[in-house]
Amino acid sequence: MSAEEKGLAEKPPAPETPETAAVVTPPPASAPPKEPLSKKLFGYVRIFFSADPTWTDYLLLLIGTVSAIAAGVPFPLMGIVFGQLVDDMNGATCAVENAEGNPFRYEHDINDKVLIIVYIAIAAFALIYIYVLSWSLISQRLAARLRNKYVSALLRQPPAFFDTRAAGGEVSTRLHGDMAALQAGTSEKVGVLLASISFFITAYVVAFIKQAKLAGILLSMIPAYLAMGLVGGAYFQKYMIKAAGAIATASSIASEALKNVIVVQAFGAAPRLEAKFADHMATARDAGIKRGMSAAVQAGLLYFIAYAGNALAFWEGSRMVADAMAGKGSETIGQIYTVIFILVDACVVLGNISPLLPLLGGAQAAFDRLMKDIEEPSPIDGTSDKGVVLPFETRGEIRFENVSFSYPSRPDQLVLKNVDLTFPTGKHTAIVGLSGSGKSTVAAMISRLQDPNSGRITMDGYDLKELNVRSLRSFISLVQQEPSLLDRSILENIALGLINSPKPEHQRLKDILHSHKLADLAKEGKDTIMLGTVASFGPRVEEIMNLIQHAATEADAASFIERLEKGYGTYAGPSGSMVSGGQRQRVALARALIRDPKILLLDEATSALDSASERRIQEAVDRAAKSRTVISIAHRLSTIRNADKIVVMEAGNVIEEGSYDELMAKEDGAFAKMANLQTLGTAHKAEAGSSVSGESIESSSSATGTSVEKPSASQVAVTPAPAPAAAEAAAPSGDEIPGLDTERPLSSVIRSLGRFLRPSLGWLVIAIFAAVIVGGTFSGSGVLFGFTISALNACSSTVEKVLYHGMFFGGFLFMLACVEFFANFAAWSCFALIAEKLLYAMRVLSFRSLMEQGVQWHQSEGRSPSSLLTIITKDSASVGAFSGSTIGTVFSICVNFIAAIILSHIFAWKIAIVCLSIVPILLGTGLMQLRMLARYEERHAEAFNKATSVAVEAVQTIKTIAALSLEHEVLGSYERLLKNNRDEMVKAAAFTNIWLALANSISFLVYAFAYWWGSQRIMHGEYSQRDFFIVLVAMLVSAQLWGQMFSLAPEFSRARLAISRILGVIGLGSNDHVHDSSSPSPSTDPEATGESSAAHLSAPKKCGVQITFSNVSFAYPSRPDHPVLDCVSFTIQPGQFVGLVGPSGAGKSTIMNLVQRLYAPTSGTITIDGVDISSSSQSSANNPFRDSVALVPQEAALFDGSVKFNVGLGARPGHEASDAEIEEACRLASIHDVIASLPEGYKTECGASASRLSGGQRQRLAIARALVRKPRLLLLDESTSALDAASEAALQEGLDKVAKDTTVLAITHRLHTVQKADVIFVVEGGRIVDCGTHAELMSRRESYRVNAMQQMLQ
Repeated sequence: MSAEEKGLAEKPPAPETPETAAVVTPPPASAPPKEPLSKKLFGYVRIFFSADPTWTDYLLLLIGTVSAIAAGVPFPLMGIVFGQLVDDMNGATCAVENAEGNPFRYEHDINDKVLIIVYIAIAAFALIYIYVLSWSLISQRLAARLRNKYVSALLRQPPAFFDTRAAGGEVSTRLHGDMAALQAGTSEKVGVLLASISFFITAYVVAFIKQAKLAGILLSMIPAYLAMGLVGGAYFQKYMIKAAGAIATASSIASEALKNVIVVQAFGAAPRLEAKFADHMATARDAGIKRGMSAAVQAGLLYFIAYAGNALAFWEGSRMVADAMAGKGSETIGQIYTVIFILVDACVVLGNISPLLPLLGGAQAAFDRLMKDIEEPSPIDGTSDKGVVLPFETRGEIRFENVSFSYPSRPDQLVLKNVDLTFPTGKHTAIVGLSGSGKSTVAAMISRLQDPNSGRITMDGYDLKELNVRSLRSFISLVQQEPSLLDRSILENIALGLINSPKPEHQRLKDILHSHKLADLAKEGKDTIMLGTVASFGPRVEEIMNLIQHAATEADAASFIERLEKGYGTYAGPSGSMVSGGQRQRVALARALIRDPKILLLDEATSALDSASERRIQEAVDRAAKSRTVISIAHRLSTIRNADKIVVMEAGNVIEEGSYDELMAKEDGAFAKMANLQTLGTAHKAEAGSSVSGESIESSSSATGTSVEKPSASQVAVTPAPAPAAAEAAAPSGDEIPGLDTERPLSSVIRSLGRFLRPSLGWLVIAIFAAVIVGGTFSGSGVLFGFTISALNACSSTVEKVLYHGMFFGGFLFMLACVEFFANFAAWSCFALIAEKLLYAMRVLSFRSLMEQGVQWHQSEGRSPSSLLTIITKDSASVGAFSGSTIGTVFSICVNFIAAIILSHIFAWKIAIVCLSIVPILLGTGLMQLRMLARYEERHAEAFNKATSVAVEAVQTIKTIAALSLEHEVLGSYERLLKNNRDEMVKAAAFTNIWLALANSISFLVYAFAYWWGSQRIMHGEYSQRDFFIVLVAMLVSAQLWGQMFSLAPEFSRARLAISRILGVIGLGSNDHVHDSSSPSPSTDPEATGESSAAHLSAPKKCGVQITFSNVSFAYPSRPDHPVLDCVSFTIQPGQFVGLVGPSGAGKSTIMNLVQRLYAPTSGTITIDGVDISSSSQSSANNPFRDSVALVPQEAALFDGSVKFNVGLGARPGHEASDAEIEEACRLASIHDVIASLPEGYKTECGASASRLSGGQRQRLAIARALVRKPRLLLLDESTSALDAASEAALQEGLDKVAKDTTVLAITHRLHTVQKADVIFVVEGGRIVDCGTHAELMSRRESYRVNAMQQMLQ
């Protein structure tokens, strides 16, 4: 069988290649009705006309289609020439063997035909280049348009749209996987498909003209191929969708885990999350194996039908030649050869379409998924120009009229019930109430982040639904309970508040805000910004900078920003993770105040601030309230004393309204009860006069910041400053890991893969054995082909011999067909099984390894959750695209090449050696194409990753994006990142595709040369045509197949880079043993995890732990020159309740992080129960002492799963929490009753990032997660900031029960939560400046007393 179809089917049959594997959403529970073929075809064609194509796209489509169809015509024409050459060579052989005249009389005819082949090859090169370039440009332009459409469609959706979606992970898989699938199915492969169909039709036209009877017989192959393609394709598609759905779910788990890596490590939750991740990946693996089996059956049938067709044709052909010899016709072996050559090739080409069809199907499936989101109507479209645009003079009075509301994820549970409210213009209205009573929902509805189910909300008489969304939001500045900053500088973050400003004087600044000038200014550093040299950037930039500084001062943020090493140019990090919670709130407040809004909406906007900062902001808000409407939601009732009106809510109803004094007068009222719960008591007021000034205490503290000895009941041990040698305990070198993009040498990659393949060694042996047989059959077919041509030569045979040889070699070819079927099935299915197991191991191990790396590693060298997520989504998809069937095909081709060289030299070494000398030309073109593509891939991967990170971040912070109307700004950033890439892609495509076209057409020039050289040797009597055809088929078909391997260049180069990255990540992990998903990962073996001296900490004890800091200094890895802690020393005794208080950004959360060994101190030592954790040589993710520690973080990081799953994550590693333990923890955290009232109780799904729960519910669930561990050390980082007074009081009661056997370290700005503390540390400027009990600090420390006084209500 020949392979001239190479020029068309430039991809070997590899149906299980789809990059789509990373990305499909799970199929619905019931199978959708089958679409008719015509509808599918129309649906596919629709892809090219979607997303607003330009005339350039239409022109490219026309050129690409016409040139692809034309490219299918030359090859069947070449078949005619080949047939004539067979006859000429047979004649020359007869002339030599029988000495019947001069064999050189054929020379002129042969040379003419060789020239015709050369001309056809040149035409083919031109046509292939044109269509390949056209279609690759079409695909790139289409993907670029769809990327923009998809991102803009997501940005116009309200936040509720993402409640039912695993937002971040899904967007990443859409933009990586689905776009890869779309490009794979709309690129040059469409041209290949059109050229193949054109080839097929032209071949049958030529065949029927040349030899109608034989063509009619071979027509039977068409239904066989079609049945194979359609039935096999249906099974393939079914399993592909199942696998891809499981991968999408697993990706979402990975996305959340990477985003909340601090919590994952604090709880040692990685094994549990890994088990959930691995469970979904195991489903994908099993479906992938079945998909591989269906592809294996297709591949086996493809070759079986082709060889069986050959057998039938030669058998019938021998009868025709015999009839011609008997004078009953004029058929020659050349004519038979022409028909067999072009029809078998045509059917093989048709068969080779079958692996393209899944790619096209995958593209359509990916397109349908993207379009589903793109075409999803948005009930609240923040990008639309529809609706009434309010004039700037709008007063801003808001009314709720009989408003009811429930979240889409829980439609039966009303969050607001018939609420009637008025927020008067220019007044300060405060909303208070229990956690989950509907306060934040009211704020979301005013900003129109949600719409009511019934009733209406009006602004100055207009129903909010009638107003233009962007116009409405321009008058409102919302500061959320958990504010998000974007991953850019503080300067740019504050300036974002101006983007949708309605003020006339701000309109001329919009061009600057949408440009990169502010980013350039941020890069200039602190000096340029602070020294007033901003003027060089232009007057408008200077004006924006003045507004930013004024807003920062108003929000009490200017002082901490100016202390930062890069000032306003400091990067906030993903979601603002590089600044503390309090700093994040102040930057968000500055962003809200910069536009001087008509309505200021504060949803717990100061919950993470100390009282002094809160007081300053409160004064700024009070000043602002004189000229605008202020609506604030608060749990600290001290912040709303000056409000004009207070609204008390409970379970979605308004139960009280009035001023502070009016509500306090109702002694049995809900508000008065809440206020009484928060009262600190006034006993300390009398002591105020005798207090020592803060300065005198501070000056008496030692210069090194060591604790000052106090003869108090607090029992704080005084630790002298240790010797300078302690500095040796710096961060371990294990964290200093180079970037992951280092390309590993091929030998290293193969060695590493060998370890993963060891468990599948048996399957690998079978696969290799089968692939060797497949490789050998190519050369075997050459031998049979040569002998058949020779046996059917009329001049050297009798009629009986021709008939006998026709049956004999026909039978051999049929036997070869059977061997091909079983060998291909075995090779493809075994390689698929091995590949799926390998992919499963790689995905699970890369997830495990990422989870094992310390927080320090995650936050250094520019790593971000979204870029690390691409290793699991994009890189594993790239490896998947080059595994399984593709590896099997490559291996078979390599075997065939070796067999062909040996065989050819045995039969005709003079012809073989010349043919071998031109093989490097074929290989050279393929290698050049590979090299160009690899360079291109490297260059553009980073731009795509950055752009995807922008989109993922936007979705994860969608409330902020919507509230500030940043949709157009985000889309602009996204498009800018991809624009340069797009221009370079055109140049790269134009150059790279020259090599692709050359690789696909140069084989015919080589054929022409081989025919000429072979004919010369035949005419000289050195060889017969039998020898020539054995060498031709064996050697040149092998070379063509070898060249065909290079059409896999994109997959190969992508897989090489991806596998380097994946192995780099896996190499960081502690082990590479993959447990099957059915058995949970065992707890870590102490021998494998470092010092046995630390192991005793993990054993549960009844007492708390002792913590000692000795001269500890620390700076974050992203800002090494900016120390956060400076020579801190203290000791906490077992069982103590210790409070950390002080201004935002003082270093309190950093102390907490160091206690958990999430970071290593820059100098000094930290010991827990006498064990030095700072110098631990083990991976910071695996420290066993963490088993005794539980953390309640400032922002409750919960995961997409049930309530039970989220609480259970807190259990000690190796122990699964029982239902009773989970319930007990929830009772202690005062959340059990809320959970019990939900329809599904503890099985209720929390949604992505627990978005279906209120802020207070999330926080209490995070506390329950910590308590289920029964920790010896409990760390509370602002753990009650989102709670109302009643919930907090109930929670305090629960914590008091737990605290008996536990050391508690609590950060709080609400001083009444730590007034029971055994000792309180006052942290200021990275040092502990004082410590003592609440009473002692009230008596002698001014800053502490002022803080406390500001929180007293009575």
